[in-house]
Amino acid sequence: MAPTPSSNSTSAPQSSAAPAGDSKLDVRYGRTRAFRLRRRWIAAIAGGVVVVVFGAWVLFAAFDGTSATIESNDAGYEIHDAHSATVRSQISVDPGTKVDCSIQVLNSGFDVVGWKVVHFPASTSQNNTYTTDLKTMNRGVTGLIDKCWLP
Repeated sequence: MAPTPSSNSTSAPQSSAAPAGDSKLDVRYGRTRAFRLRRRWIAAIAGGVVVVVFGAWVLFAAFDGTSATIESNDAGYEIHDAHSATVRSQISVDPGTKVDCSIQVLNSGFDVVGWKVVHFPASTSQNNTYTTDLKTMNRGVTGLIDKCWLP
């Protein structure tokens, strides 16, 4: 006589049993509640890392110690002829700091007729007066500092 399967036979447990609340398709394709929670935690940690790095960068930029200030004033000018001028500039900067400035000569229509970038060396005093000779294309009516920056 052939053995008949009994209703008491146990089969191997299925490893893909769906957790409570998740369907078999959700388990198969990784859309379980645990996956969604893990994804939220990863997003929160990544966001926290971004906030910490940005905060550290802001603090570094605010307190890095290179916040030298430059003050520039026009001390005078002299127009020699249609092709040359002299501009006197007063630069105030921390001692030992090099400064670059653009000096310009303007005509009566406020057009730039002479322009030059000047590299001022580091000095031991805070206030310094410099004289710059410029060549011009036409006769200028004024000479001044355009802007200064730290090299």
